[in-house]
Amino acid sequence: MIELFRNRTFARLFFATVCSQLAATIGMMAFAFYLLDRFSSQPAYATVAEMMYSAPTLLVFLFVGVFADRFDRKRIAENSLWIRAGLSALIVGAIASDVWIPMIFLLLFLRSAVTKFYYPAESAMLQGILHDSQYVRAAGLNQSIMGVFMLFGTGLGALVYHSVGVLGAVTVDLIGFLIGALLLRGLRVPEAVRLPNGRSRLSSLRLPSVWGDFREGLRYILSRKLLASLLAGFILFGLINGCFAMLPMLTMKYKLAGENYPFYVSMFSVFMGVGFLIGSTIGSVLVGKFALHKVIIACMSAAAVCVFGLGWSTSPWAYLTFTFVAALFLAPFNIAIGGWLPKLVAPEKMGRVNAWIDPIMMGGQTLMLGLIAWLFPSLFSVEGLHLFIGALLLVAAAIYLATLPRFVREEEREAASAVAAAPAAAAPAAAAAGSTAVSG
Repeated sequence: MIELFRNRTFARLFFATVCSQLAATIGMMAFAFYLLDRFSSQPAYATVAEMMYSAPTLLVFLFVGVFADRFDRKRIAENSLWIRAGLSALIVGAIASDVWIPMIFLLLFLRSAVTKFYYPAESAMLQGILHDSQYVRAAGLNQSIMGVFMLFGTGLGALVYHSVGVLGAVTVDLIGFLIGALLLRGLRVPEAVRLPNGRSRLSSLRLPSVWGDFREGLRYILSRKLLASLLAGFILFGLINGCFAMLPMLTMKYKLAGENYPFYVSMFSVFMGVGFLIGSTIGSVLVGKFALHKVIIACMSAAAVCVFGLGWSTSPWAYLTFTFVAALFLAPFNIAIGGWLPKLVAPEKMGRVNAWIDPIMMGGQTLMLGLIAWLFPSLFSVEGLHLFIGALLLVAAAIYLATLPRFVREEEREAASAVAAAPAAAAPAAAAAGSTAVSG
């Protein structure tokens, strides 16, 4: 890990992302607590707010990958943080003025739409400033930081909310985005990384060309069986994320903890965070000893069993225990996925591939959140939702078991054939060069 931070460009980009993401996590959780307290009899409000973080993908998915591949990736990432800071200031003003709640939802929607441009640009820059051998280590580091967010994010959100209210929490959002933007302002990134496909003007951007780039990303994915198979599971991951975005909070408030739900929701993030931190350490060892697809399949199957345990829990502490164990398996899974994708995608195509990942996942997440807002608790129960998540994990594991090992073997055979063919092709060329030199 120390080697990663010796790369100053990586370190600066990493801390910019950490500042903005931690601040956003605190503000998001505090706002969810605010909605559940103010509209206690209408849990749909908190779910709709969560939808505002995922639904914008369906509006901008055509453009995020194209922007990351055609325009300056550093400027895209930096400007997205400045704009998010401005929108956070508007949200503070809207809450202070007690405006109509759908207006606040609209601002959340717009801020989330801008956020979608940040991560494809950031991940594409990371791919350009790291070596192939560093991808898995960077994924492990990101997984550890995610564990820290889970460990402290919800608890800090609850602390800030109960200390200075929702206005203070959204102000933390604003400050985090400003710090991230300032870090990126002084970032030095080679032009080949910022603009891998050369310079383009915004005026040259036309819908047919955007759609053409989007289709090119799909053709690139489908032409690589292993990549296509890996991304197929992301459809189910979106539904799973949609459930888990609200399910712990709903479970604690309406089933296990009652009025003490803020404490146990904070403890959920602590148990999940500790599990991810420990699991990240275990995962770094696993991905070094076993094939990535084996780690993915085994960890998904084990996590599914833990999710079934969550659904059958009858006390908050039993729920938290299963949460901790599930996190131990989810962390290696995320490390394997995050470290594998950059190896499968050419750097100049990363934006176009990311343009498909986001709508696939966020479309499922938005659909699931919409169903929860509409049907909870009249039709959906917390037990049923947990069982649904566990079943989806098992289905995804089965899909991967049926496809990934076969496609990995095919790619290995193709790579071995290419290596064997290279010397054979070089020999005639060398002989021809020798004969020319003699005749001369």
